[in-house]
Amino acid sequence: MNSSTPTRTAQIKMSTFIFLYFFTWSSSFGLYALWLSQKVGLDSITIGSVFAINGVFAVVMKPVYGYIMDKIGMSKWLLYFVCAISALMAPFFVTVYQPLLLSHTTIGIVIGAFYLSLGWYAGVAASESYADRFSRLYGLEFGRIRMWGSLGWAMAASVSGLLFNYTPLANFLVSSTTSLLMLLVLISLKIGDEQLRNNNVISANKIVFADVLMLLKNRKFWMFSLYVAGVAWMMFVAEQQFPRYFVSFFDTKEQGNAWYGYLSTIQSGMEFVMMMFIPVLVNHYGAKKGLLLCGCVVGLRLIASGLTTDPLVISIIKPFYGVEIALLLISVFKYIAEHFHKKVNATMYLLGYQAMIYVGSVVVAPPAGYLYDKIGFAHTYLMMGCCALVFTLISAFTLSRCQSKRVESHTFSPALDTSPVEPVKH
Repeated sequence: MNSSTPTRTAQIKMSTFIFLYFFTWSSSFGLYALWLSQKVGLDSITIGSVFAINGVFAVVMKPVYGYIMDKIGMSKWLLYFVCAISALMAPFFVTVYQPLLLSHTTIGIVIGAFYLSLGWYAGVAASESYADRFSRLYGLEFGRIRMWGSLGWAMAASVSGLLFNYTPLANFLVSSTTSLLMLLVLISLKIGDEQLRNNNVISANKIVFADVLMLLKNRKFWMFSLYVAGVAWMMFVAEQQFPRYFVSFFDTKEQGNAWYGYLSTIQSGMEFVMMMFIPVLVNHYGAKKGLLLCGCVVGLRLIASGLTTDPLVISIIKPFYGVEIALLLISVFKYIAEHFHKKVNATMYLLGYQAMIYVGSVVVAPPAGYLYDKIGFAHTYLMMGCCALVFTLISAFTLSRCQSKRVESHTFSPALDTSPVEPVKH
C-alpha cells in the first residue's frame, strides 16, 4: 500500500496539471475564431490567413519543443516556460494582440502566431508528450491521464460562451488565473526515482541531430505523415472555422455562441468518456485500425455536416469531434511507441504528428477560407469529408501493421523495434 501511494499522488498531480492546462486554454482559445470574427472584425480570408501563419510558427516550434523534450527527458523546465507564457494571456490579448490586429494587421498576426505557438500550439503538444511518457513510466494508460484534459476543456466550455457574450476580457482573466494554479501543481509534481532508474521509456543515449535526419529518411515516418495530411488536416482545418458555420444555423449570433459553448461541453464530456474506453479498443484491434476508424468517423462527420440544414442535426453532429480526438490521440501515441525508437519519441510526436498537422493549416486553411466565402461551408465540408475517406483508404495499405490482443504476434516486440532510428556512430 505504501509503495503505491507515491504513484497515486503523482498520477493525481499529473492529471490535475493536464486538467488545468486544457481548462486554461478552453476558456479563451475555444472561441478564438469567434473572437477574430465578431470582436476584431476580420473576414473569412483574413481569418484563414491568421490560422495559416499560426500554422507556420507551430510547424517551426513543435519540432524544437520535441527535440528539447527528448534532450531533457522528464525534466519540467520547458513546461514551466509554457505555464509562464499561458499566465500572460490576458495582458497579451487585450493590450498587444487585439490593438495590433486592428491597426497593423500583418504585424499582429505574426506576433500572435509566435505567442500562440509558444503557449498553445507547441505547448499542448509538449504537455501531452510529457503525459504520455509519465503514463508509460508508471505503467498507466495515457488516456487515463489525458481524459482529465477533456474534462477541463468541457468545464471551461460550459461557461466560456456566456463569458464571451459579456466580455472576452473575462475569458482571458480566467485563463491567466488558472495558469498560475497550473504552475504550482507542476512544481509540486515529483517523478519517482524507481521509475527513472528502471524504465523502457527514456533513452539513456540522448537524441542528437543525426537521429532527426535518420527519422526523416525512414519510410514509416512519411507513410504516417501521409495519413496525417489526408485525415488530420481535414479534421483540424474544418474545425478552425466550424464555430462560424455552427452559429449561422441560429437566429442570432448570441444564441449560436451560447449553444456552441453548451455543445462544446458535451463534446469534451464525450471525449472524456472515450479516453477511458478507447485504449481498450485500440489495444484489442491495434493502433493502425484505430487510426483507420478515426479516418472513417472524420470523413462521415464532415460529409454529414455539409448535407444538413437543420440546427438540431448539426448540434448532434458537433460532439462527435470528441470521439475523433480520443481515437486519434490514443492511436497516434500507441503507433509511435510501437514503431519508433524511444530516443526520438517526443520528436516523432511533435514533428511527424503535431507539426505535420499545422503544415495543413499553412497549406489548406487559406484555400478553405476562400472556399467558405465562394461556395459556402456546406460544399467545402463535403469536399473535405470525401478527401478524408480517400486518404483513409490509402492508409489501409501504407500504414505499418500493429500488434493487437486480438491477434498476438510472437515474432515482433515493439520494445525491440529500433529499425526506424539506427544507433548513431560517433
